Amino acid sequence: MIKSKHDLKHYIECDKKARWGDSAGYGIKLKTKKLMKFNILLRKAEYHVNNHHKILSAVYKYRLNNLGMKLGWSVEPNVFGPGMCIVHYGTVVVNPNARIGKNARIHAGVNIGASGGSKKAPVIGDNVYFGPGAKIFGDIKIGSNIAIGANAVVNKSFEEDGVTLGGIPAKIISRKGYYPNKSEEQV
Repeated sequence: MIKSKHDLKHYIECDKKARWGDSAGYGIKLKTKKLMKFNILLRKAEYHVNNHHKILSAVYKYRLNNLGMKLGWSVEPNVFGPGMCIVHYGTVVVNPNARIGKNARIHAGVNIGASGGSKKAPVIGDNVYFGPGAKIFGDIKIGSNIAIGANAVVNKSFEEDGVTLGGIPAKIISRKGYYPNKSEEQV
């Protein structure tokens, strides 16, 4: 959670690294400028919400929602840890009660939400890849270093780390998982 200016800077740097890595050229950065702007607005909104700056939090949330509508993204403050990257324009909806760890990589068409009128949403670990069209919903827990395949429907908990989920309903289809930093991979 972003409480200080130092935290704010750290989260934004992690988001930039998740989007561009260490060596992205100017052309890539120019093409994805709006996508990164969303992350910056999100992190500034989190900072001001968490520090009870009513006027500035309202301003940043307003700007965040406007840009989110243009991009097709609905993400509230204080849901994602550092290193969040939504890869493309397109519909991405995340319930404000969901909690997602660091280094989440999300593709278009992903929906993370509650089910059956409940306010309880998924709690998801670190280093999770969400393939295009993945749906994750309900009062469930997902471990770390998980890859969720395209169009998978995850409606039950998978607390084992380092697996790949796929199918409708989702099941473990591989033990390789998702490791954004290849040196961490445990094959």
